[in-house]
Amino acid sequence: MFYVYILRSLGNENKLYIGVTRNIESRLKQHDSDTNTNSYSAKFKPWGLECFIAFKNKYLATELEKYLKQGSGFAFMKKRLLP
Repeated sequence: MFYVYILRSLGNENKLYIGVTRNIESRLKQHDSDTNTNSYSAKFKPWGLECFIAFKNKYLATELEKYLKQGSGFAFMKKRLLP
């Protein structure tokens, strides 16, 4: 399975991170680790998992990730997927 996941910074509630992974637990640990090389997620750690959507198809998962990072997709995510 491929998971599109949405994280929220525990230190700054306005910061979100959207990604795709095959292992959510492992990926969350990577975002929160001291060896995190992703400049955006390293700045706003620690992170909490807000939601995820599972896909069998990697292409569909990456297309949803791209959509959620765009204007109308981001608005949809904030209105329909997040509290």
